[in-house]
Amino acid sequence: MFNSIAPRYDLLNHLLSLGIDRVWRRRLVKRLLAINPGLVLDVATGTADLAIGLAKNNDRVRVVGIDISESMIGIGKEKVTKRKLAQRIDLVHASALRIPFPDNHFDAAMVAFGVRNFEDLMTGLKEICRVLKPGSELGVLEFSMPKGWPLNALYRFYFRKLLPRVGGLISGNSDAYSYLPESVVTFPEGDSFAAILLQCGFKNVEIKKQTFGVATIYLAQKGFQ
Repeated sequence: MFNSIAPRYDLLNHLLSLGIDRVWRRRLVKRLLAINPGLVLDVATGTADLAIGLAKNNDRVRVVGIDISESMIGIGKEKVTKRKLAQRIDLVHASALRIPFPDNHFDAAMVAFGVRNFEDLMTGLKEICRVLKPGSELGVLEFSMPKGWPLNALYRFYFRKLLPRVGGLISGNSDAYSYLPESVVTFPEGDSFAAILLQCGFKNVEIKKQTFGVATIYLAQKGFQ
């Protein structure tokens, strides 16, 4: 599915979020760079927007991005090369459920709009925890559902009615843009996701709602045990 929508993925992300996704990514990048990481893992990197944003804002950081979609990785590599960041961003075709790196390897990890697509959420989070150094930080940016009426009702209408039509028209894959909003609605967001992070070896979970709750940034540290 992601291979089929890869050529239009960036356009649709920015269009369907009215460009606000760029703001959310910048906030996550700023937070992670505050801990001065040397080597960062970008899980479900897609076309590498988050990896590029991190590398552009710190000329010492190195990023490894992984994704199961070869087409997404291919487009990401073109973007990385165009921006002359190939020496500091390495994109690898790999699954979040089997991250091909040793234990305690990365200084930080990040995921933007990817955890809800993990085939097994807890397995993916435990893998991320495994490859992080003790005490290092994970940042997750994910869509969420606004709680108050009428915003919640309007958002559900947009996600379930308008988004699939617009996304399908532009990408040529209406099934993908029916799946994506449904995955947001069913994702265990907020305190539920924080509890899962704790079960997977993380601690000190922070929940930061973005833009009336349309998205959420989660921050957590890997424990020392």
